Amino acid sequence: MDYKKTNAPLTTTVHDLIEMAEQTGNIYETVCVISKRANQIASEMKSDLEKKLQEFASMNDNLEEISENREQIEISRYYEKLPKPTLIATQEYMEQKLAFRNAAKEKDMF
Repeated sequence: MDYKKTNAPLTTTVHDLIEMAEQTGNIYETVCVISKRANQIASEMKSDLEKKLQEFASMNDNLEEISENREQIEISRYYEKLPKPTLIATQEYMEQKLAFRNAAKEKDMF
């Protein structure tokens, strides 16, 4: 996933809760959907960051040998400047890019 291409805001924004709950019919279910997606995004971002930083890992981790690596710092700064996973998930939800279902409601229907 390319996190830089998302149009999610970098800072917290205010949303109308009634408007957000229209898709699910329940604000608590909406929050649950967004939080689960945010957790998925956070784990993807973390694994991507770990893969990129793995290239700079040395086998001998002595305090004397640890030095700052400019490329490693730039990669870390890139990820720090990205929107937070909750903001990305909220933007995806507002743009109706998330597919979700409630298994409990589907069970009651059958």
